[in-house]
Amino acid sequence: MFVKVCGLSTPESVQAAVESGADAVGFVLTKSPREVSPNRARDLLVHVPDGVAAVGVFRHETAADAVATAREAGLEWVQLHGTRSPEDVKTVHDAGMKLVRAVTMGAAPDEFAEWGEELLLIDAAVPGSGEAWDYSSVRKLDLGGRQWLLAGGLTPSNVGAAALEAQAWGVDVSSGVESSRGVKDLGLVRAFVRAAKA
Repeated sequence: MFVKVCGLSTPESVQAAVESGADAVGFVLTKSPREVSPNRARDLLVHVPDGVAAVGVFRHETAADAVATAREAGLEWVQLHGTRSPEDVKTVHDAGMKLVRAVTMGAAPDEFAEWGEELLLIDAAVPGSGEAWDYSSVRKLDLGGRQWLLAGGLTPSNVGAAALEAQAWGVDVSSGVESSRGVKDLGLVRAFVRAAKA
């Protein structure tokens, strides 16, 4: 099970994630309670070992602006939320970067098509709510054995069952391992990664 822990903003939270076995960590470089500056992300990057993907997360920015900011932060992965196009995938790849393309369960059917991204992230119909949803509904999509991450409302206590329900390749968490909005609970981070890997 591939595990990504998103919205990290302190050296301690990055270390808790990677030492527990997370495969990817996410730094939010867009307006959010979890936002960090490119310089801050670059500082946190020193705690990310080789073999763990470090992802810059963007929502409203163009693909080109996201690439420029990710490059400033020293990141090789970009995660794009919002309505996107195959051209955005090309922009990221032309820059020599890898892409996580995020879609919500309420998106148009063609947004679930294979556009060449490295990972597809499937979020709740209302992303950011932190509430659990019908994870089994993902099985109605034709994902054709692709590498994709389940997100939205996941916690250490429900991630195992949710991943099984959705038949997920991987999982992504942010608010589900926080003690308050934007503040990671190191114990919950470790528990989540352990539960997902189990």
